[in-house]
Amino acid sequence: MSSVKLQLQDKGNHVVMDNGIARVTLSKPDGIVTGIEYNGIDNLLEVLNEESNRGYWDLVWGGSGTTGAFDVIKGTNFEVIMKNEEQIELSFTRKWDPSQEGKAVPLNIDKRFVMLRGSSGFYTYAIYEHLKEWPAFSLAETRIAFKLRKEKFHYMAVTDDRQRFMPLPDDRLPERGQALAYPEAVLLVNPLESQFKGEVDDKYQYSCENKDITVHGWICTEQPSVGFWLINPSYEYRTGGPQKQNLTSHVGPTSLAVFMSAHYTGEDLVPKFSEGEAWKKVFGPVFVYLNSSTDDDNDPLWLWQDAKSQMNVEVQSWPYSFPASEDYVKPEERGNVVGRLLVQDRYVDKDFIAANRGYVGLAVPGAAGSWQRECKEYQFWTRTDEEGFFYISGIRPGQYNLYAWIPGFIGDYKYDDIITITPGCYTYVEDLIYQPPRNGATLWEIGFPDRSAAEFYVPDPNPKYINKLYQNHPDRFRQYGLWERYAELYPDKDLVYVVGSSDYNKDWFYAQVTRKKDSKTYQGTTWQIKFELKNIDKNHSYTLRVAIASATFSELQIRVNDENASPLFTSGLIGRDNSIARHGIHGLYWLFNVEVTGSKLVEGENTLFLTQPRSTSPFQGIMYDYIRFEAPSLIKYFLASLFQKV
Repeated sequence: MSSVKLQLQDKGNHVVMDNGIARVTLSKPDGIVTGIEYNGIDNLLEVLNEESNRGYWDLVWGGSGTTGAFDVIKGTNFEVIMKNEEQIELSFTRKWDPSQEGKAVPLNIDKRFVMLRGSSGFYTYAIYEHLKEWPAFSLAETRIAFKLRKEKFHYMAVTDDRQRFMPLPDDRLPERGQALAYPEAVLLVNPLESQFKGEVDDKYQYSCENKDITVHGWICTEQPSVGFWLINPSYEYRTGGPQKQNLTSHVGPTSLAVFMSAHYTGEDLVPKFSEGEAWKKVFGPVFVYLNSSTDDDNDPLWLWQDAKSQMNVEVQSWPYSFPASEDYVKPEERGNVVGRLLVQDRYVDKDFIAANRGYVGLAVPGAAGSWQRECKEYQFWTRTDEEGFFYISGIRPGQYNLYAWIPGFIGDYKYDDIITITPGCYTYVEDLIYQPPRNGATLWEIGFPDRSAAEFYVPDPNPKYINKLYQNHPDRFRQYGLWERYAELYPDKDLVYVVGSSDYNKDWFYAQVTRKKDSKTYQGTTWQIKFELKNIDKNHSYTLRVAIASATFSELQIRVNDENASPLFTSGLIGRDNSIARHGIHGLYWLFNVEVTGSKLVEGENTLFLTQPRSTSPFQGIMYDYIRFEAPSLIKYFLASLFQKV
């Protein structure tokens, strides 16, 4: 801990927090971070930008769908909440009143900035409040953004295997870059540094799941090398649960902490608040961590390892005890849940199966699986151990449902009883038994049920549109333009998968996309699954389970043995994930259970036709998670036989 005393300087239009390690300047009363002085660098933020475009909270509100008015949140009142030897906490508030209706988002917003003695950085969090007498509105996005100096920060790190030197923002300008199918994707034609020529830059190539957005940021590799990191110690305040994907860092150099967004989900994750609905939520705190290396022989990339170590410290310290707001629930005011999750599937094992590495979480009461579309309140998640045991700590008081899903099994679990969390409680739930959807034995299956299409065939990108980071990389699906490869692989006829001889790793394209006919027209596609059956039970029904990892303005029609017949099943229009365009391998999860009467099947070869007919865009399509065909239920067969005997 530094022995330097904390200092707070009021300079009229600015206020400065200084702990001898970092010096942070904020505009007053706006509450915009205009300067971060650290390790001999006068400002880590982009000095070429206007002060309001350096470090700020923002939101998008009030539009239709996922659109709305963009608002950089500027306070109108400044207050020193705390100043002592250990902590400075500042508040920048903006109050709403009826005269602003239609002009400003109907929220009271309190932005907080905290500096601790001896801490290499600072924290920020905010409290949003909507009073019940205020008008209705929607909130499409809210986040924190930091814009760093482009001449200093060139190396970006998001995860251990997703880090690289990045192009400059100038390379994306029209004279140096070529815009591709959407504005975010740019082909670098004449970059300032030739090493980037021919690459595609797209911020969505660096998205992560909520559970994995713990630390990311930038390194200035000049001596002395400096790191700028955003550390998220928890994702309880983010919407959509652990698998929801959000932006992280990207060319700018920019780093984001995204709390609400419709990315990879669409409008389902845009909260809509009605008149008469009171709401309050605390976002954060997140930690802006700064580190440096003064040893000329030390690899600057060591700063990433140090940032990960600091992230672990912050995670272990969560929930924090220092935030001064009464709306932030302190550790002693929170509760805990302990339990065990088991799976019962008699067609897999006659005994109970431990839910190995299952996801277990608490969210507001709702239907099974509703947590993935929940976008107003807090969620608290963990993963089970190999024996199915779980422990969720630091839960805010309130009433919750317990939800779960387990890789290797389809569907969603929900514990029927409401769980009430009180301060200091340790709630034990008895062995929870999840019975996944199942009627009969598995006759065949395609894929692995993990809510992702990553196990399917992901083609090599067009050599004209590569990101070198993702060559020979596990996340090869993050390359640009993969959707166009389908028409190259299947120019005239669609995919045909033969159960027993095809390999879904090689023969099942990662997304059922439209086929490009010319520069402006596309057509729907029909995939076939061929399979052999013997001794068909004509008097009972078989079951087709179709788990979908993502859907974008698409429709799934299913036919059996007659491509021209009326569909046995149609999903109708589903999904607005846009995961195909944004290089995600999943979005929102769907599960469809389709009954296939035995009379529709034939001895020998049968064919399922999976049609996606919607075709106005290259980005419409379906990513499958898992498909299973089940024999008739033995129990139903037994009961029917028993009834016939009686």
